[in-house]
Amino acid sequence: MKARTAPPRPALAEQASQFMLLERAVEEEYRPRMLAELQRRVEAVAETAQRAAPQCRRCGQGMRRKDTRSVLWQARFGSLRAPVSRYRCPACGLQFRPLLELLGVEPGRVSGSLARLLAVLAAVAPYPLAARLACLLLGVNVSAMGVWRAAQRLGQAAADYSEGLSDYHADSRSQGIDNPNAPESVVLSVDGCVLGMQVRARRRRRKSGEKLPALPAVPDGHFREVKTGVLLLPDERVEVSPGRHSLVRRFVVSCLGDADAIFHRLYAQLRESGWLGVHTTVVIVGDGAEWIWNRASWFIRRCEILDFWHA
Repeated sequence: MKARTAPPRPALAEQASQFMLLERAVEEEYRPRMLAELQRRVEAVAETAQRAAPQCRRCGQGMRRKDTRSVLWQARFGSLRAPVSRYRCPACGLQFRPLLELLGVEPGRVSGSLARLLAVLAAVAPYPLAARLACLLLGVNVSAMGVWRAAQRLGQAAADYSEGLSDYHADSRSQGIDNPNAPESVVLSVDGCVLGMQVRARRRRRKSGEKLPALPAVPDGHFREVKTGVLLLPDERVEVSPGRHSLVRRFVVSCLGDADAIFHRLYAQLRESGWLGVHTTVVIVGDGAEWIWNRASWFIRRCEILDFWHA
């Protein structure tokens, strides 16, 4: 009996396929038209939104137009420009540009949709390679530093949202989300790791290919701890193939802080997701650290499991 031979795997093409070249040609041809149409719609929104003066958020009085300047920002199809009016409250002195808030853009920066695409590329590739992929896949010329800025700003926005959500649910005046269909059990796994950071006043740069000396040791007080927790539902565990299980979804919560900070964020995520009810049992999985078990009492119905493999 002859042994079966596996079919040969297709080799990677040295050049782009004909269909890919056609796609790029169509995108390059219609990109100016799409940019022009987007510019026309932005100008229509700007003309409509700036007809009436807004009211001051702080004191509620009518604001006066101070000046109008042309603002530029980067979008998916190119650079856009719009006349933006700035208003000032004569009572409290608050300044406000309602068009920028209405459009959700910032002067001189990339738009939100483009920033999200750049952040996705930055998550799977180094910043120089992500910049090249942005040029090839999106047709956007951006530097590696531009990709880094987009990833940093979105990361900071996500951290601010998580912190705000934690502060809201930690406040006694907040209204909890009462979910009558809350799950019977929720798994919570939490851990932390310490990172040493070197604080330097100046950034070192190579000159003519010289080899930089080793950095000095990290002094005491420059260590920060990153704590991460994972939330999941046991009922959403499915068997994708015989003997192989997988989860439909999970929530990852992380912060650069202490034990109270990560548990506040985990508690807020549980309430925001509607996974914490009157009869919900929180199964806490940890490595036996004391800071985990001391805060397990935050949950009335709980079950503590020690991860022996991790310990």
